[in-house]
Amino acid sequence: MGTFVLAAEEFTPPGQGLFNYPPIFGDVTKPMVLAVLSLVIVAAVFTLGTRKLAIVPGKGQFALESFYNIPRNSMARDQIGSADFKRFIPLILGLFSFILVNNLFAIVPVIQFPTMSRIGFPIALALFVYVFYHYAGFKKHGFAGYIKHAALPPGVPMFIAPLIIVIEIAQKFLVQPLSLALRVFAAMFAGHLIIALTAVAAEFMLFAGGALVVPAPFVFVAGIAFTFLEALIQVIQAYVFALLAAVYIGAAIAEDH
Repeated sequence: MGTFVLAAEEFTPPGQGLFNYPPIFGDVTKPMVLAVLSLVIVAAVFTLGTRKLAIVPGKGQFALESFYNIPRNSMARDQIGSADFKRFIPLILGLFSFILVNNLFAIVPVIQFPTMSRIGFPIALALFVYVFYHYAGFKKHGFAGYIKHAALPPGVPMFIAPLIIVIEIAQKFLVQPLSLALRVFAAMFAGHLIIALTAVAAEFMLFAGGALVVPAPFVFVAGIAFTFLEALIQVIQAYVFALLAAVYIGAAIAEDH
């Protein structure tokens, strides 16, 4: 028991410093490099994968088309509508692909860092989507028409209209972009921290000796399980971000509230 207590006192769990990287050169850090790398990967995959399209697709084309159909059909078409969705496919596809690659970096050996765990990247993407869907709304309805469209659902009784207007304006102009950024950031931050904690704890227990050696393999296995779970969450968060972008665009250009 004395060995356990002594070891526990010496153990330092990973913290916020896990996400802080010194500049590689100038002011360029590892997360910045990963963001650029993800753009290169996405561009290369779609460029190379669409060079020789065939009516009867091969395995590579079939896989790429299957991936493309996710943002095209279940996001853009279903949420924006069959009349308007095609012009928004590149945006939804780009968001889904970019965020997915950056999230999956967390489980790639050597890289092992989710870019979206740095809050600046989700905020930048959320602000881009925010500007885009409001611009689409203003373009479709006009300035006054879009404000009315966004602020007051049809059929609301006049005696509660002021309260509804405040709630709707706050939701569409403040809450939506904030929640869009925080959702993916929090998931990537927490997931990366948990996986790092299990890895560091398993190593510490293994080399600490004494009673701590016994649970070390179980902590290591838990870390592997968390890694698979985190991979699923990484895909889901990329999907949810792109899906919500489509939902907001669809709501902004819809004829009805």
